[in-house]
Amino acid sequence: MSAKLRLFTFAAPSRFYHLTGMLIPWCWALTIGLTLAGLYVGLLVAPTDATQRDAYRIIFIHVPSAWMSMLLYLAMAFWAAIGWAFKARMASMFARAIAPTGAMFTFVALWSGAIWGKPTWGTWWVWDARLTSELILLFLYLGYIALVEAIDDIRRADQAGALLAVVGAVNVPIIYFSVKWWNTLHQGATISMTAAPKMAAIMLNGMLLMTFACWAYAFAVVFVRVRAIIVERDRGTAWVSEMLAGQKGV
Repeated sequence: MSAKLRLFTFAAPSRFYHLTGMLIPWCWALTIGLTLAGLYVGLLVAPTDATQRDAYRIIFIHVPSAWMSMLLYLAMAFWAAIGWAFKARMASMFARAIAPTGAMFTFVALWSGAIWGKPTWGTWWVWDARLTSELILLFLYLGYIALVEAIDDIRRADQAGALLAVVGAVNVPIIYFSVKWWNTLHQGATISMTAAPKMAAIMLNGMLLMTFACWAYAFAVVFVRVRAIIVERDRGTAWVSEMLAGQKGV
């Protein structure tokens, strides 16, 4: 009998739990390796900027974090919407697992941006369109987390969270296009899909290494968190009871 990979094979919590258990160590290994490589290139190999000197090196943390904050919100909204529309439990659990990591990257983007802004603009914070919309993104993440935790009924909590996440997704293109739509202090996009990068290749390589490191980290922590959510929600099922009994017996 030939084994065929069916669509949604790993939508079952038990199968997804065991799959991610195998993937998590690899994600952590990639996170460590890519982070070390990215920091080495960004801090030690990349040349000093002619205008900003070494202050620009915060971009190797700031830019990947800002990218991740937006992409993870879109991923959270997507999975929340799938869970809402199709009553897919795993999708809703994924959305919940993504939210804290997205909030963390948003905070890091704001924090590192403030550190960069002080020597560049002479101030830690301005009510710039890009900065303000990024701050709103942090509030959306925190609002989603607070909302789903405040409602005791899991299904109603997932539905309410999905509504907030989907409506809040309109803020992501506002963040991205804010530097084009309004006159802002924040510089425009350094990397574009339609034009050559505005930075040296070695700087771009360091930034991409850090971006891949952030993705590996996001996968690792989201997988860890979604496994915890699965165990919590399926605690009464046979497979979870057997697994927990086996862990206690070890």
